[in-house]
Amino acid sequence: MARASGYDRHITIFSPEGRLHQVEYAFAAVKKNQNMTSVALRGDDSVVCVTQKKVPDKLMDKDFTTHLYNITPNIGALMTGMSPDARALVYRAREIASKFKDKNAYEIPVHYLALKLANIGQVYTQHAYMRPYGVSTMLVSIDQEKGPSLYQIDPAGNYYGYKAAAAGTKDQEAMNALEKVVKKKVTFTEAETIQQAIGCLQAVMGMDFKPSDIEVGVVSKSQKGFIRLSEEQIEAHLQAISEKD
Repeated sequence: MARASGYDRHITIFSPEGRLHQVEYAFAAVKKNQNMTSVALRGDDSVVCVTQKKVPDKLMDKDFTTHLYNITPNIGALMTGMSPDARALVYRAREIASKFKDKNAYEIPVHYLALKLANIGQVYTQHAYMRPYGVSTMLVSIDQEKGPSLYQIDPAGNYYGYKAAAAGTKDQEAMNALEKVVKKKVTFTEAETIQQAIGCLQAVMGMDFKPSDIEVGVVSKSQKGFIRLSEEQIEAHLQAISEKD
C-alpha cells in the first residue's frame, strides 16, 4: 500500500497512518542485514557486549571483519546492521570525540557522545538528500564516578541508557532473555557478566558457539580502556558456561 501510494518515495512524507516508511526501512536493515544478533549487559564493575562474527567470503581474512570499534581508548562501540554505514558512523563519532577533547582537554563523556550521535540520526530523518544510517549503535564505557555505562542509539535518533540491550535479527528474543537475567538482581563480577551475556546469545540463537563465532568487547574497573577478548579468553568462558550447564 505504501509503495503504491508513493509514501516511501521521500524520507519526510508521512503516510496517512502517521508513519515514515523510509525510517522503518532503516530499522528493517538493522534486523535483516547480515542476519546477526548482538547483546550487551551491564554488570556491577563492567559492561560486556557480544555479537556474532560472520565472514561473508571464505577467502577473506577474518581479522578484517569486526563489529567492535574503539571510539576513544575508554569508549567502545558495538555496531549492528550495515557495515559501511557502521564504519561511516564510527568515523563521525571519533571526529566528535577528538574535537571535544581538543576543546575541553578531557575525554568526551559517553552520554554526551550518545546524544551527539542520536542528533545525527534524527537530522538524517528530516532531509531529502540524506537517508538514515541502517545501523544500531551500542556505546559502552566506565568511569570512577558513574561506574559502568551502556547506551543504545537507533536509526531514528532515539538514545537511552540500558542495563542490558539487544539489536539485530532476534533482538526481541534476546531482550526477553536479558530481562530474566536483570530481574535476578544478582551482583555480577566481570567474568560472570561475560558468561551471562554469551549464554544469553547462545540461548537465543539455539547453538553452542566456537570462539571464532563471536566477538566480545569489555570495559571494566580491573583494566584500563575498551578491550576485545582473544579467542583463547573466549574459549575459557565458553568452557566455564558448558561446565555450569
